[in-house]
Amino acid sequence: MTSTRRRSAGLLVLAVLPPVVEEALLVAVDFHAARGLAPQATAVWPYDSYHDLRWLLVYHDSWLAFVVGLLAVLAARGVLSAGLTALAWPAGTPRPSWGWLVRRNLEVAALAAVVISPWAALSVAFSAVALSWYLFASLAPMLVLAPFLARAGVVPRWWRGLPTIELFGWSSLNFVVLTVAGAVISSAPDWWAVVVAGLAGLANALLWQRAVAAAARPARIRLPRVPVAPIAIVLTIAGAVFAQSLVGVAAGDRIAWRPPILAERLPDRVPYAVIVLGGHDSRWDGDPPADPRGELFSYRGLDANGRPLPYLPDATHQSLDASAAMLAKQVAALHGRTSRPIALIGQSEGSMVARTYLERLPRGPVAAAVMFSPLIQAGRTYYPPPGHEGWGVAAGWELRVLLWLANLPRPVKDEPDEPFVRSVLSDAPFYRNRILCPVPGVRMIAFLPTVSAAEAPPGEYSRIPVFQAPALHGGLVGERSVEDHVTAFLAGAQVAQAAGEYELLQRLGAAWQAPPLLLSLNPLWSATREADPAQSGRVCEPR
Repeated sequence: MTSTRRRSAGLLVLAVLPPVVEEALLVAVDFHAARGLAPQATAVWPYDSYHDLRWLLVYHDSWLAFVVGLLAVLAARGVLSAGLTALAWPAGTPRPSWGWLVRRNLEVAALAAVVISPWAALSVAFSAVALSWYLFASLAPMLVLAPFLARAGVVPRWWRGLPTIELFGWSSLNFVVLTVAGAVISSAPDWWAVVVAGLAGLANALLWQRAVAAAARPARIRLPRVPVAPIAIVLTIAGAVFAQSLVGVAAGDRIAWRPPILAERLPDRVPYAVIVLGGHDSRWDGDPPADPRGELFSYRGLDANGRPLPYLPDATHQSLDASAAMLAKQVAALHGRTSRPIALIGQSEGSMVARTYLERLPRGPVAAAVMFSPLIQAGRTYYPPPGHEGWGVAAGWELRVLLWLANLPRPVKDEPDEPFVRSVLSDAPFYRNRILCPVPGVRMIAFLPTVSAAEAPPGEYSRIPVFQAPALHGGLVGERSVEDHVTAFLAGAQVAQAAGEYELLQRLGAAWQAPPLLLSLNPLWSATREADPAQSGRVCEPR
């Protein structure tokens, strides 16, 4: 066997073995929700580091465990990448010494940890609150940095000039391969997933060959004297701060919320009085609805006459239990005035408040619930309150620093420890498992924008009827056709509608979610009797 063939065989073994071992372990312990991550174990930079950091930020339970784990991860990643680079080196091109490759790839691993870690922390935040904007925001810098970091472990002056189009193309193709592999693994029966992980490792080996060749034998470098890579890195780190504001803009500004169902009179065929619950950072200036049978839920509560009070965005930051208690009073007051059964229509956080009320408190006169953009399987990760150690302690402090910087220009602050977020984290077994479960005696439906498919790990996510339509988070509220379906539902019609692409998009997002923290590991959660969808792939399992 020639030297080239031996190196090719070694590259295949080194690229295939880690994903296969990781996938086999995940299948063996029935860790259904994290199976799509395994192919990234030998991906081209920076997808490999993104894989490592998400596991580490979720699965450490003390500062000592985090520091030791980080050093181990950096050492392992540096040596593994050096080996992949050496074995992928193009024939006929002088190769640096093994010692140089190890040193350089250890440096790249450390640099990647600094640059990628804030975005990995945002991925943890996404899994905590199940808001897809954070997931999408955390992926953009991977695509931008990939050609720079792929070159960093190969050539000395990697930080000068633009990467070639070939290097950009191969690193982008790796993103596509990892996405598709995660989707196929999520759909494959148990041990067949190990086979798919092996095939993904094979694809990684070929992409390492192409990427290393493109870096070691580049075409003409554009802007050869300009430090392009440091500029891109600084902008990427800064973007982790600015992403918070961009997420806020995309998810909806803090403006007065008045959905059409409150701006128009309810048809006579609707038997309910209706309470509409706004989402996180919504506000209400007190404008009365067009129909006395309708009210906007107030996060501040009721006045002396039992009428909802105007509220500002910071009122929505209270705990879900506190909001649910306020909702119970408003339900009783509206039912007393109208003598009608009550329908709840919640948007995002408002859906969570409605579902918490139906679970925690006697549902009383509530007979119907409409949930727009509910947070699907929230509470998949955890970080302890300040001053405590526990699972995800480093991720929590990283999020606090990011949000402290992002909050500097904001009049209303978003905090990773605000009561709303902490209530989700504390009662994660319920919010992870039962948000879209039926409640006896209550007609229920969830209106899900297709973007929410990325919020749900592969597997079952709902046992109530769903209406799925192309939209971003919160984007279905206000669409005329959707409003007509809501009215029809309130009038007693069946309006469920499944989008054929929803489950496909759900699986395509599997590779880029943070691994959930198993319910059995966190002492705060382990006393509950809830089943864990991360392992079973099912929701609403009997307690």
